[in-house]
Amino acid sequence: MSFSQVQIFDTTLRDGEQVPGCKLNTEQKLIIAEQLDELGVDIIEAGFPVSSPGDFKSVQEIAKVVKHASVCGLSRSVENDIKVAAEAIAHAKKPRIHTGIGTSDTHIKYKFRSNREDILERAYKAVQYAKSFVEDVEFYAEDAGRTDNEYLARVCEAAIKAGATVLNIPDTTGYCLPHEYGDKIKYLKENVKGIENAILSCHCHNDLGLATANSIEGVINGARQIECTINGIGERAGNTALEEVVMIIKQHPYLKLETNIKTEMLYGMSQLVSDSMGIYTQPNKAIVGANAFAHSSGIHQDGVIKKRETYEIINPKDVGVTESAIVLTARSGRAALAYRAKKLGYNLTKLQLDEVYANFLTFADRKKEIDDSDIHQIVETCKIYKEIISHS
Repeated sequence: MSFSQVQIFDTTLRDGEQVPGCKLNTEQKLIIAEQLDELGVDIIEAGFPVSSPGDFKSVQEIAKVVKHASVCGLSRSVENDIKVAAEAIAHAKKPRIHTGIGTSDTHIKYKFRSNREDILERAYKAVQYAKSFVEDVEFYAEDAGRTDNEYLARVCEAAIKAGATVLNIPDTTGYCLPHEYGDKIKYLKENVKGIENAILSCHCHNDLGLATANSIEGVINGARQIECTINGIGERAGNTALEEVVMIIKQHPYLKLETNIKTEMLYGMSQLVSDSMGIYTQPNKAIVGANAFAHSSGIHQDGVIKKRETYEIINPKDVGVTESAIVLTARSGRAALAYRAKKLGYNLTKLQLDEVYANFLTFADRKKEIDDSDIHQIVETCKIYKEIISHS
């Protein structure tokens, strides 16, 4: 892997499926997994095998069908968890076990009722045991975002000594500000012995709406894996959105970073996950929302019609959207109306457009959006309709 390569670790089928009411069956998971593989993700976290017989079966079947990506199974730092995860991913071409433990003082004191030294030992033993099954072992330091950096570095060193190939630094509660998360990654990069033997990974939650920003700040400061989900689904407010980090990296070449994602598949992937899980994607969702490439303001519409780049930093086709949408509302101007009318066969002169536009505004004040059938009616009810038809 080159220094500029950022691996995309997709956890739609594990963290994403933890959204209440979004349970998928094995068949649905296989369809999504195969599409993720085709999309170009580097690692697919297929599930948490020990959690249920159904999840074990799904991970096992996914491991059999995925052709290119690594297939990862999650576990706690418990021997049976790790053993079951190893069994579930046994048929994978590139198997990975993802094991770990909470490292913040809050988790150590209240969740584990333990102490720092005990957690260090448990982390080491978990990775060491996982390493007896697979070569590729990822260690997660849960709640790393609220973990003291000096202690976090000690935990990371222990994991590397035990054989960890990837160190996951989760902002589990979405608490970090971007500069804080970036500084944490930078600190680990500079202070963990043996860090050159492992990849630092960002796993950020969106409780404060900062998951994407934190992940980007993480890779700017040396992380080379981002853990994310399609549409940003996941626990509580969700995870880092795959489509967002991928397009940020693509649209900002000065970052000198790259991914293996086939971005033209992003919109279709978003639709597949939304339909399968029954989760409505908000219209204003970045990259894949229904309004991501839609323009209704007259000023914006005029600019986009003249040159798309005036109001769009991404070519819709780059993410699998056919074209930008000019949505006609009472805020639309003459340019947008003329553009849509021309697509329907009406080539309006300036004087004709003036009358049609006046009629259009009357319609638009009564209706939220004007569709093609409305345009026909607007034109046909103008006094100069016959003149328009004769010249079109």
